[in-house]
Amino acid sequence: MLDLTELVDIDVTVAYVWYAVLLIVKMMLMSPLTGFYRTTRKAFANPEDAAGFGKGENAKKFLRTDQDVERVRRVHLNDLENIVPFLFIGFFYSFSGVSLSTALLHYRVFFGSRIFHTISYLIPLPQPCRGVAWFVGFLITFSMVYKLVMVGLSLS
Repeated sequence: MLDLTELVDIDVTVAYVWYAVLLIVKMMLMSPLTGFYRTTRKAFANPEDAAGFGKGENAKKFLRTDQDVERVRRVHLNDLENIVPFLFIGFFYSFSGVSLSTALLHYRVFFGSRIFHTISYLIPLPQPCRGVAWFVGFLITFSMVYKLVMVGLSLS
């Protein structure tokens, strides 16, 4: 049976916190980017936002969707669907007794995959660039889940 004190490595935890903060900041930057695209493209979802660019019927022409705005919104949604689970799983993973080099590999590859996913979505790069970036991050998260399951089984 494993001793829980053998599972805690402060360096792994610090590495997790560092990459978690970077990922959260990256995800948070999608909101102002969406606002920037909405303002520069004059494409708003709410009447009160469009009212700043016109009154009455004139404002209604700014209540529309824009391809670029929607693209940024989809990046943000995809971040929420992938980064949030990574943050929870990565937190527990950092206490699973994993070596620093293995943890850093997981954290760096996931972070890189999310950055590349965003770049390939916003430019846009041809498929399968975005799909591969997403899949790599997805595999990294499941690799950490596998480690957690194995540790959990060894503790019982």
